[in-house]
Amino acid sequence: MEISPYVGGRSALDGRQNVIRLASNESALGPSPHAVAAYKALNDSLHRYPDGSAVDLRNALGALNGLDPARIVCGNGSDEILQLLTKAYAGPGDEVLYSRHGFLVYALAARAAGATPVATPEINLRADVDFLLEHVTERTRVLFLANPNNPTGSYLSRGELRRLWSGLPENILLVIDSAYAEYVMDTEYEAGAELVNAGKNVVMTRTFSKIYGLAALRLGWCYASQEVIDVMNRVRGPFNVTAPALAAGLAAVQDQDHIDKARRHNDKWLKRLAPELQNIGITALPSVCNFLLLRFPEGEDHDSRAADIFLANRGILVRNVDSYHLPDCLRVSIGRDDEMDALLSALKEFMA
Repeated sequence: MEISPYVGGRSALDGRQNVIRLASNESALGPSPHAVAAYKALNDSLHRYPDGSAVDLRNALGALNGLDPARIVCGNGSDEILQLLTKAYAGPGDEVLYSRHGFLVYALAARAAGATPVATPEINLRADVDFLLEHVTERTRVLFLANPNNPTGSYLSRGELRRLWSGLPENILLVIDSAYAEYVMDTEYEAGAELVNAGKNVVMTRTFSKIYGLAALRLGWCYASQEVIDVMNRVRGPFNVTAPALAAGLAAVQDQDHIDKARRHNDKWLKRLAPELQNIGITALPSVCNFLLLRFPEGEDHDSRAADIFLANRGILVRNVDSYHLPDCLRVSIGRDDEMDALLSALKEFMA
C-alpha cells in the first residue's frame, strides 16, 4: 500500500480527435516496415505458443552487439526484467539504491519486493558516483542506474561507470538500464556490456520501446553473467514474450538502416530545439536521448504548469515531471518534423 501506481504520459485529450503525443518518449518514426510486416504475418498462428527461449531474437541481438546469446534473456519490456531482478535479489530488510531523479520504476520494484528504495543526491541533474557509493550499506542489494537517465537526459561516462562498479562490494547487483543507448553518439558512452564481461554482478538492460518503435508490443532484454541469467530463467514466466513481439523484434534488429534514420532524425532536432528554446527564455537541458527536459522560468504566467495547460489546449501532450522532483520542468519527446514545428510555434506563442 506504500506503492504509488506508475502513471505514464498522457495519450489522449477529451474532445480532441488528433493530438500530438510528446509525453512518452515514443519513436518519432515508428517501427521498421519489416517489423510491421512480421507482426502481421502471424495472424494465422495466434493459437500457437511462442518460443519460450526466444532463440532467434537472442541470436540476432548477440550478432548485432557482439554478445554471447546464451547470456541474454528477453522480457515483457525491460520493465519486467527490472521487476524480476529486484524480486530475485532483494527483499524485506534490504535496500535498493538509485539516484534521486532516476526512473520511477526502481522505487516501485523495490517496494513490490518488500525492500526499501534509497534515492541518492545528484549534481546538476546527473547521477553522482561518490553519492551513490556513500549510500551503500550492509543492506544494499541492488543499485539501479539509468544510463542515459530518464527524465534528465544525462549520463555517466565509461570511466565513471567503471569507477562506480569498482567501488561496489561484489554482493551488490549493479543494473545498468540502457533504454536509450541506441541514441547516444558520444564515444565516451558505453552501454554496459563491457562491465558485464568484467564482473559477475553487473546486468545491462535494453528495450525495443524507444528507437525500435515497438512500445505496444512490450519487448526488452538483458545481458548478464551466466549466474544471473540462470536466476532470470528460473523466475521469469515460461512464455513471457509473445510471438508477435519476438517476430517484430527480430525483423527490427535486422533493419539497422531504419535505426540509423531514426538516430539522424533525433540528432537533428536535439541540435535545433535547444538554441531556439533558449532564445525565447526556456532552458533545454543537455540530452543524448530522444527527449529534452525543459526548465521554465518562475512566475505563474510562464511556469511549467501554465505551459503544460497551454500546450494541452493546443492538442500537444508533454510530460509533467513533478513525480521526479522537477516541478519547474516539462519533458518533451522528439517527434516528427511537423510535430516539432507545432511545438516550437506553440511555445513561442506561450512565451510571448
